[in-house]
This record gives sequence, structure tokens and C-alpha cells, in this order.
Amino acid sequence: MLRRNLRHLQRYPSLTLMVMLMPLVFLLLFVYVFGGTLGSGLGSGMPAGLHGGRAAYADYVAPALILMSVAAAAQGTAIAVAQDMTEGVIARFRTMAVARSAVLTGHVVAATIQTLVGVAVVTAAAIGVGFRPHADPAEWLAALGVVLLLTLAVTWLCVGLGLSAKSVETASNSPMFLILLPFLGSGFVPTASLPAGMRWFAEYEPFTPVNETLRGLLTGTRIGDNLVITLAWCLGVAALSYAWSRRLYEREPKPR
Repeated sequence: MLRRNLRHLQRYPSLTLMVMLMPLVFLLLFVYVFGGTLGSGLGSGMPAGLHGGRAAYADYVAPALILMSVAAAAQGTAIAVAQDMTEGVIARFRTMAVARSAVLTGHVVAATIQTLVGVAVVTAAAIGVGFRPHADPAEWLAALGVVLLLTLAVTWLCVGLGLSAKSVETASNSPMFLILLPFLGSGFVPTASLPAGMRWFAEYEPFTPVNETLRGLLTGTRIGDNLVITLAWCLGVAALSYAWSRRLYEREPKPR
């Protein structure tokens, strides 16, 4: 199943390009167009040792764009699963002597590989425009673990969205909130700068603790209890989404 899905990614390279292109466009836009102004206003949200400007903002925004590449890849998973559903592939697999978990897990593992490629490209591009992480090998390894946990959580969620979608078009739109959430958290500006109602949402939505954990590991800002909250969010969403996806997959199709 993994080999099948990797070949599917090679056959439709536009999905992989979408994973990389959107975060790269936002990276160039926010660093080169808005970075000078936004970096000067970061205040206490700046990584240690930086004092504002475009260089500070490149360090500040890079973790959010890494998370955005994870969300973009998960959207491609929803589309691929919906294609299998609408083209009858899933129906054929249900009649075969194939482990129920293998079909869905093949999508998830292939998406994880695709995501890591996208994350590597976005990270390299961020370094090219001024991102200067000063993490040691242990912190890089921990950052990779955070990215993998988030990838598993949102990918299983998008598998469920793809299975529940009535069409490929619906599946392509339903995960869009995952791409918007980094904007509504601490990814691009400190939450303290937001209006009261939006600040409350930004402080408690799931991408904020993940972003603060990743930023702390890579640039040395304070992590606090964000790592614990990140683990709770990612493991909880992954477990619930896995159970939901399995239930949808095993559900018998309604007669037409």
C-alpha cells in the first residue's frame, strides 16, 4: 500500500508541488515584504539575541511556515483518499484479503514522507532568506519529533475528512481550516498584539503551543508548558482521528 501511494504521488506531482509552493510563497512574502516592519514590532516575542528587523522576523516566522507545510501536505492526503473513494478503489479493497488498517496506513505513511520532503525544502529556503536556528542535535531531533507528531495527527484527521467527503472537490476544501490556523495563532505575530477575543482564541487553539514548542527548540525562546500541551493535542487528535477513519472505512456503503 505504501508503494502504491508513493507511485501515485509520482504520477500526480502537482500535489507535491502544492505542498512546497504555498509555504514558500508565504515565506518570501512575509520576510521580504512585511518582515522589516513586523520584525521591528515583535518586542518580547523575538528570539534571543535579536533586536528587530527582517532577520528577527525570519527567525520568528520560520516555524509557522514549517507547520503550514505540514497542513498543506495533509490537504493532499484528503484529496487522495477521496479519489480512492469516488473511483471505487476503496470498495475493491474491502472485498480483498487485505488488512483493514493497511489501506489507510499506506496513505498516512506516504503522506508523512511527502511532508518531510516539504518540511526540508521549506526549512532550507528559510535558512536561505535569513533564518538562523541555533539548536543543538538533541533539539533538532526533538523538533523533528514534534513535526512528526503533528503530521500524524493532521494526516489521520484528513484521512477521515477524505473518507467522509462526497466528492474530491469537497475533500480539497474541508481541510482548509488547518492552513488558516497558523495565521490565527502565534505563528506570524505575538498573541499579545491581537484584539481580546482573537487573542483568547489564538492562545488556546492547537497550533499555538506546537508553534511555540518548535520555535523554542530551534531559536531558544521560552517553551514553558507548551510541549506538554503539544503532546496532548497531537496524541488526542491522532487517536480520535484514527478511530473515526477506521469506522468510516469499515462502514458499509449505502445502496443507491
